[in-house]
Amino acid sequence: MAEVRWLNDGEIEAWLKFRAVIEVFPGVLDSQLRRDENLTHMEYQVLAMLSEVPEATLRMSALAARSNATLTRMSHVVTRMSVRGLVERLACVKDGRATNVHLTATGRDALVAAAPGHVAQVRASLIDAVTPEQLQQLGDICDAILDRIDPDGVVTSR
Repeated sequence: MAEVRWLNDGEIEAWLKFRAVIEVFPGVLDSQLRRDENLTHMEYQVLAMLSEVPEATLRMSALAARSNATLTRMSHVVTRMSVRGLVERLACVKDGRATNVHLTATGRDALVAAAPGHVAQVRASLIDAVTPEQLQQLGDICDAILDRIDPDGVVTSR
């Protein structure tokens, strides 16, 4: 077994700050969406992802992969959303074993209503907190990390 390369003080500090951001930031986004639009951040992601693809339809498994969610979790989210009329489940014509998820007109309306508040929260919490140069560096840093942890670009389309 290879010898462990322990973190030095500077690396520990950076790691703990990064960990804090990735743990706290989703809750900030979720709180705003729940308060203003009765949506969770995951539900917003589902609506946004479906709105960006042809025919506003994705296989459940692809939606789960893009959301970095398990198929079981995504199925529960889609069930809650379908009860509210935001999405609908459709049989996949190409593969009878698969289920497609389709964005409804009600879901599109919910996304359009939620987007301004969500963007304002992202701007207030992230974009306006850093300089344009820092934002570019953050993008570059995220690319470097994603190249290691998501080399196939499953979660993001880089």
